[in-house]
Amino acid sequence: MESRSADPGTVRPGGRTARVRAAVLQAAGDALAEGGLSGLDLADVARRADVGRTTVYRRWGTPAALVADLLADMAEQSLPRARTGTLLGDLRANAGLVQRTLADPRQGALFKAVIAAATCNDEAASALRLFYATRVTEWEPCVREAVERGELPEGTDTREVVRAVSAPLYYRLLTTGDVLDEAAADRAAAVAVTAAQAGAFVAAEAPAKQ
Repeated sequence: MESRSADPGTVRPGGRTARVRAAVLQAAGDALAEGGLSGLDLADVARRADVGRTTVYRRWGTPAALVADLLADMAEQSLPRARTGTLLGDLRANAGLVQRTLADPRQGALFKAVIAAATCNDEAASALRLFYATRVTEWEPCVREAVERGELPEGTDTREVVRAVSAPLYYRLLTTGDVLDEAAADRAAAVAVTAAQAGAFVAAEAPAKQ
């Protein structure tokens, strides 16, 4: 999902350890965007970040662990949800953030690499699930508030609505190669709202026990 970009040393100020981590994660993101998980080498990351190899190997140990920490940091640095007062406005803001992130040459390539890594590495997959769980949790209240305002039916699965906004944008990124523009983001939000208003995301009741 969406995230802020930052230069090494600007994230989480507070001493050398924070600066080193920021530099290493920035370098890891660059390397992932360029060559994917298979091209992520800890020694190369240390060189890019201008830190000692021993520091990188001691703190992260494996490329997968470095990816996991990168995703955790991206989740923490992601922009907070919008509060526009309407469900469509909120979800359009969410879709716009996703669209701008995925359309960015570096960030789009980075997410492709991380998603690919998650298909074959359990640690990367776990980190990716945690990243998206964090982002859905951030935006889920806008759907819950829409239910409370009467914009959506009672029983709407709020988290599924949020997921439905970004799903078509990731589909485009990974399969079609179509341009991810603002119109695509607005359409994704509008479709999710229309479906939610029609009850498509109302949680089904469990069947009665015989």
